[in-house]
Amino acid sequence: MPIDAMPFLHLTEDASGVSHFSDPVVPLTAGSFAPPAPAMPISATEAATGLLYLVLPAGWGGLPHPSPRRQVAFCLSGRLRVQAGDGETREFGAGAIWRMEDIAGTGHTTTVIDDEDVRLAIVQLPPQPGDSAP
Repeated sequence: MPIDAMPFLHLTEDASGVSHFSDPVVPLTAGSFAPPAPAMPISATEAATGLLYLVLPAGWGGLPHPSPRRQVAFCLSGRLRVQAGDGETREFGAGAIWRMEDIAGTGHTTTVIDDEDVRLAIVQLPPQPGDSAP
Protein backbone atom coordinates (compact mmCIF):
# COMPACT_ATOMS: atom_id res chain seq x y z
CA MET A 1 0.00 0.00 0.00
CA PRO A 2 1.50 3.38 -0.96
CA ILE A 3 2.22 5.83 1.84
CA ASP A 4 1.11 9.35 0.99
CA ALA A 5 0.94 11.04 4.40
CA MET A 6 2.43 10.91 7.90
CA PRO A 7 0.12 11.76 10.82
CA PHE A 8 1.18 13.86 13.80
CA LEU A 9 -0.39 15.30 16.94
CA HIS A 10 -0.68 19.10 16.71
CA LEU A 11 -1.14 21.37 19.73
CA THR A 12 -2.05 24.97 18.85
CA GLU A 13 -3.88 27.80 20.56
CA ASP A 14 -6.83 29.95 19.62
CA ALA A 15 -7.07 33.76 19.76
CA SER A 16 -8.00 33.51 23.47
CA GLY A 17 -4.77 31.61 24.26
CA VAL A 18 -6.48 28.25 24.91
CA SER A 19 -4.64 25.25 23.48
CA HIS A 20 -6.34 22.61 21.32
CA PHE A 21 -5.33 19.31 19.70
CA SER A 22 -5.77 18.36 16.05
CA ASP A 23 -4.61 15.42 13.95
CA PRO A 24 -3.24 16.71 10.64
CA VAL A 25 -0.93 14.87 8.27
CA VAL A 26 2.26 15.81 6.44
CA PRO A 27 1.81 14.99 2.75
CA LEU A 28 4.42 12.67 1.23
CA THR A 29 5.31 12.18 -2.42
CA ALA A 30 7.75 9.83 -4.15
CA GLY A 31 11.16 11.43 -4.20
CA SER A 32 14.87 10.84 -4.13
CA PHE A 33 16.40 11.27 -0.69
CA ALA A 34 19.69 9.38 -0.84
CA PRO A 35 20.70 8.54 -4.42
CA PRO A 36 21.32 5.96 -5.73
CA ALA A 37 18.75 4.47 -3.33
CA PRO A 38 15.31 4.04 -4.92
CA ALA A 39 12.68 6.78 -4.55
CA MET A 40 10.65 6.71 -1.35
CA PRO A 41 7.77 8.66 0.24
CA ILE A 42 9.23 11.97 1.42
CA SER A 43 7.88 15.32 2.63
CA ALA A 44 8.97 18.83 1.76
CA THR A 45 11.85 20.17 3.84
CA GLU A 46 10.99 22.47 6.74
CA ALA A 47 13.54 24.85 8.28
CA ALA A 48 14.78 24.08 11.81
CA THR A 49 16.93 26.06 14.22
CA GLY A 50 18.03 23.45 16.74
CA LEU A 51 17.92 19.87 17.95
CA LEU A 52 17.94 18.73 21.56
CA TYR A 53 17.36 15.55 23.51
CA LEU A 54 15.23 15.54 26.63
CA VAL A 55 14.41 12.99 29.34
CA LEU A 56 11.30 13.33 31.47
CA PRO A 57 11.85 10.98 34.43
CA ALA A 58 9.27 8.36 35.40
CA GLY A 59 6.66 10.00 37.62
CA TRP A 60 7.44 13.50 36.32
CA GLY A 61 4.54 15.92 35.99
CA GLY A 62 4.51 19.62 35.34
CA LEU A 63 2.23 22.56 35.90
CA PRO A 64 0.30 24.10 32.99
CA HIS A 65 2.75 25.88 30.70
CA PRO A 66 3.00 27.09 27.10
CA SER A 67 5.56 25.48 24.82
CA PRO A 68 8.87 27.37 25.12
CA ARG A 69 8.98 27.76 21.32
CA ARG A 70 7.55 26.21 18.15
CA GLN A 71 8.93 22.69 18.14
CA VAL A 72 8.35 19.10 17.11
CA ALA A 73 8.99 16.27 19.58
CA PHE A 74 9.68 12.71 18.49
CA CYS A 75 8.89 10.28 21.31
CA LEU A 76 11.63 7.66 21.43
CA SER A 77 10.49 5.77 24.52
CA GLY A 78 8.06 5.97 27.43
CA ARG A 79 4.47 7.27 27.56
CA LEU A 80 3.07 10.77 28.04
CA ARG A 81 -0.30 12.22 28.90
CA VAL A 82 -0.86 15.77 27.65
CA GLN A 83 -3.88 17.87 28.57
CA ALA A 84 -4.63 20.85 26.32
CA GLY A 85 -6.00 24.07 27.74
CA ASP A 86 -9.49 23.13 26.52
CA GLY A 87 -9.39 20.02 28.75
CA GLU A 88 -8.87 17.42 26.00
CA THR A 89 -6.34 14.78 27.01
CA ARG A 90 -4.17 12.64 24.73
CA GLU A 91 -1.80 9.81 25.57
CA PHE A 92 1.03 8.73 23.31
CA GLY A 93 4.34 6.92 23.34
CA ALA A 94 7.26 5.71 21.27
CA GLY A 95 6.91 6.57 17.61
CA ALA A 96 4.55 9.51 18.14
CA ILE A 97 5.25 12.90 16.56
CA TRP A 98 4.04 15.87 18.60
CA ARG A 99 4.12 19.39 17.12
CA MET A 100 3.80 22.12 19.76
CA GLU A 101 2.77 25.63 18.75
CA ASP A 102 0.91 26.81 21.86
CA ILE A 103 3.56 29.37 22.80
CA ALA A 104 1.68 32.40 24.12
CA GLY A 105 -1.43 31.31 26.03
CA THR A 106 -2.20 29.16 29.05
CA GLY A 107 -0.55 26.14 27.47
CA HIS A 108 -0.87 22.49 28.38
CA THR A 109 0.05 20.03 31.14
CA THR A 110 2.44 17.12 30.53
CA THR A 111 2.66 14.01 32.73
CA VAL A 112 4.82 10.91 32.38
CA ILE A 113 2.65 7.81 32.73
CA ASP A 114 3.83 4.30 33.54
CA ASP A 115 7.16 3.64 35.24
CA GLU A 116 9.51 4.35 32.33
CA ASP A 117 11.36 7.60 31.57
CA VAL A 118 10.18 9.45 28.47
CA ARG A 119 12.96 10.13 25.98
CA LEU A 120 12.32 12.79 23.35
CA ALA A 121 14.24 14.24 20.43
CA ILE A 122 13.03 17.81 19.89
CA VAL A 123 13.53 19.82 16.71
CA GLN A 124 13.15 23.55 17.31
CA LEU A 125 11.47 25.59 14.57
CA PRO A 126 12.07 29.21 13.59
CA PRO A 127 9.69 31.79 15.08
CA GLN A 128 6.86 33.00 12.92
CA PRO A 129 5.89 36.68 12.68
CA GLY A 130 4.05 37.64 15.87
CA ASP A 131 5.51 34.80 17.99
CA SER A 132 6.38 35.84 21.52
CA ALA A 133 8.76 32.90 22.06
CA PRO A 134 12.48 33.11 21.16
